[in-house]
Amino acid sequence: MSDKAVITCSLNGVLTDPRQHHVPVTPEEMAREAKAAFNAGASVMHIHLRQQGPNKGHLPSWDVALSKEAQQAIREACPGVIINHTTGVVGPDYAGALACVRETKPEMAACNAGSLNYLKVKADKTWAWPPMMFDNPVEKVKAYLDVMKVAGSLPEFECFDVGIVNCVNMYCDTGMYDGPIEYNLVMGVASGMPTDPDLLPILKKMMKPGSNWQVTAIGRAEIWPLHMRTAELGGHLRTGLEDTFYQPDGTKVTSNGQLIETMAAYARKAGREVASPAEARKILKIQ
Repeated sequence: MSDKAVITCSLNGVLTDPRQHHVPVTPEEMAREAKAAFNAGASVMHIHLRQQGPNKGHLPSWDVALSKEAQQAIREACPGVIINHTTGVVGPDYAGALACVRETKPEMAACNAGSLNYLKVKADKTWAWPPMMFDNPVEKVKAYLDVMKVAGSLPEFECFDVGIVNCVNMYCDTGMYDGPIEYNLVMGVASGMPTDPDLLPILKKMMKPGSNWQVTAIGRAEIWPLHMRTAELGGHLRTGLEDTFYQPDGTKVTSNGQLIETMAAYARKAGREVASPAEARKILKIQ
């Protein structure tokens, strides 16, 4: 177990609507929010890109020039910060995501490691959205891994269900990937793993020895006991406006910095210190 906890801020996400929530959209807004999170203890910024322009901020973008501009603004605001770039795309056309990693060479990039039926049912027993498949077949995963290797980006393996942890192990066993391993356990998607702290020891047992892992917990008050258990078990920590808008007491936040302050307090409560950017690079084996 690392006595230092690496904290990631999930800055803005893809589904969060800036007309409803305080999510940053422009490079200037992203840099300002990143600085608040950085000052509170986050050394990694997980970023999504949004279309720029009036009433377009709720729509995703894969504009390489925008990615470069946003990353530069964040790096200037947060010396030594680690950028973790999103790559998640539904469907067979993911050239834009590959280009962003290839051209901007972030220190880290998400690598969605398996497919999931992405479902949610409302209280009236109807679908919250049309049932969809978040498709991540092996050939798609390999395309991402190959580009990340060329770019020098550490893959963060997003695991939406228990078996996907084993998929990551198989990618390593077959030689598809041979670098440092970072599992990201995504918990709280209604059709994926629940936000149940009792799952963590099982998942930890499944992982390759010596690997790093963290939890992405999606929800409200129910996510915070999961974060606490993650800190106690030696996992790294992530939160931000992509994952939640609420503090443990139900208060709605207006900034990523407020969530990161709470997460840093959780790390210390578990007897761990918050890793600096330089320490995070050593722990994650980022050059």
